Amino acid sequence: MTTPADAALLARLDSQRQHVLGIVEGLDNEAMEKRVLPSGWSITAMLHHLALDDERFWFGGTVAGDRAVIDWVGSGGDGWDVPPHLTGSQARALYEDACERSNAILLATSFDAAPRWWPDELFGDYRLATVRDVVLHMLIETATHAGHLDAARELIDGRQWLIFE
Repeated sequence: MTTPADAALLARLDSQRQHVLGIVEGLDNEAMEKRVLPSGWSITAMLHHLALDDERFWFGGTVAGDRAVIDWVGSGGDGWDVPPHLTGSQARALYEDACERSNAILLATSFDAAPRWWPDELFGDYRLATVRDVVLHMLIETATHAGHLDAARELIDGRQWLIFE
């Protein structure tokens, strides 16, 4: 069970997830495959990354200790390695499902608890001490990638997410 402060934190994370989904709304699969930034990723690739390397890794792996996620990471799993057949709409659905699974994990976990698994081989001495720390990390990660998606969307068709004048 979460405290009111933790519920507010989760609501902010959900708000950033909605930003991600909102900025890609209305794009067809062809537009979602465009690579418009010098780094070369597509919106499909970003959604795949957010689903696997962020939602699944941080909440399924570190918070819940899901063996399938741990094994995937150990075998070199990489959310930027997008299957060639994956469409933009499928990547969006994958991300939405990952967010739902993450929320179920978080609603059943104390934010004061320590992560159940930590990938020392990836991070060395760096460590997040509590589930709350993981949620804060994910809030920042999701907001950062929402900004990346804002830039890509504007280059694709000129659409901007929120502009205050």
